Amino acid sequence: MIQNQESYTAKLCAFARAWHSNTARQKIFDDYLAYDLMGWEHYEAVKQQILTDYTDGTRDGLTQFLNSYFAPIPLARLRFTESRLYKFAETGKVQYVICGAGADSFSFRNPNPEIEIFEVDHPDTQRYKLERIRQLEWNIPQNVHFVPVNFEQETMIGGLLEAGFSTEKLTFFSILGVSYYLTLPVFQKTLRQIAALSALGSVLVFDFPLKGDGFPPRVAELERITDILGEPMRGGFTYGEISRALYALGFQIDTYFPPEKVQEHYFRDRADGMRAWENVSLLSAVFTNGRSYE
Repeated sequence: MIQNQESYTAKLCAFARAWHSNTARQKIFDDYLAYDLMGWEHYEAVKQQILTDYTDGTRDGLTQFLNSYFAPIPLARLRFTESRLYKFAETGKVQYVICGAGADSFSFRNPNPEIEIFEVDHPDTQRYKLERIRQLEWNIPQNVHFVPVNFEQETMIGGLLEAGFSTEKLTFFSILGVSYYLTLPVFQKTLRQIAALSALGSVLVFDFPLKGDGFPPRVAELERITDILGEPMRGGFTYGEISRALYALGFQIDTYFPPEKVQEHYFRDRADGMRAWENVSLLSAVFTNGRSYE
């Protein structure tokens, strides 16, 4: 299952989303609430640490570092996910489960009241987020549910059912930025739980790193950075491994963006030189083959 920790890479990605929203002229994805959720103090702390540890101390150096390492992946996967979600929600009332929601701001950007949202995360992470929401004096929409789950001790199935989740309703599941740090057997445990919760026609979206050699140096450099931060990546998967794991649980892949398609759809003709990550794929799959339980 998803292991929880105070993830510094997650903070870097949140900062990158906020920086991109505040400064980029060609926005790949506009997470205009990312800065508010971080708060000035945390935003400035991350900014200063990046300037000190990874750049020449200049604004241009900061932008170059973020555009090279910590912006392309979260920006592309959020745009892919939310575009797919809005299309899915055209069918009417649906549920949206955000696995490991963290600093995700969709619950407060969502314009569609027909989407019932379940944010699943570790209790400590969720307490911090709820306290931040209280400080901001944001009203939590009636269609938003916070589901605390200690992933080391329990599954998310019980927590979701207790929060009012229905296994009979069409549901969209996202699990973003997680597969990088898991082996395939561990990741399959999460996929198995999602299959157990899915009504026929439900959709699952996630990003994953491709296994292989010959990638550009920045791929190895990002792995080195995350390893130093205490969050080692696990080497990735092949498309065949992922497709077989999904098929065994009753999912059929309906959209697959390998790195070259991510580049074509989201990064083509950019003036700032930002490029899709060379070993990261985006995928959505539909649950079509009966319910699978743990």
